[in-house]
Amino acid sequence: MRYRDRAEAGRALAGLLVGLCEREGLADPLVLALPRGGIAVAEPVARALDAPLDVLVVRKIGAPHHQEFAVGALAAGDPPLFDAGTLDMLGLTEESMAPAVERERQELRRREERYRGDRPPPDPAGRTVIVVDDGLATGATARAALRHVRRRRPAHLVLAVPVGAPDSLDRLAPEADTVVCPYRPAGFAAVGQWYEDFEQLTDAQVLEALHAQH
Repeated sequence: MRYRDRAEAGRALAGLLVGLCEREGLADPLVLALPRGGIAVAEPVARALDAPLDVLVVRKIGAPHHQEFAVGALAAGDPPLFDAGTLDMLGLTEESMAPAVERERQELRRREERYRGDRPPPDPAGRTVIVVDDGLATGATARAALRHVRRRRPAHLVLAVPVGAPDSLDRLAPEADTVVCPYRPAGFAAVGQWYEDFEQLTDAQVLEALHAQH
């Protein structure tokens, strides 16, 4: 099974999330997308739930000389969240990763300013917060996002992804009150392999989605 694109994946998630909210009596939903890819999945979700949509900018911290391989992640003003086992395996320390952390923190601030401008981030306290991404591979960025939101005391915290690596989903389950993922293929290698169209989104597309909401 493959999704045609992120919009189709978002519609699949939306049906499940509407059912969840009705079944569990989850009120006052707030949808937070992990940009860029998560925003296109989150749009149909927010529409179906008649919920506000915003972004939660999280940056992956990549291994030296292999930026795509996550050793940790960073959310907003939080300290970096590293995978200790991965650091050990690669012979790295948190101290040695300091330049990478600072680089990603600067990019995180740039994106937040670009996407939000002067608009303050929404307050998740006491709300049903649904964190949406286009898929889950290692789970590094999702973990940082969920912990960031959890500190702000939501009433119920949901992680919603259209597809994810089964072992990563299992490891992340304790971080959320509910995990919604309709497709957990055994042969998971990368998120993009489960989409026919997985074109990278631009900042302009993220802004367009947000402006439609505000």
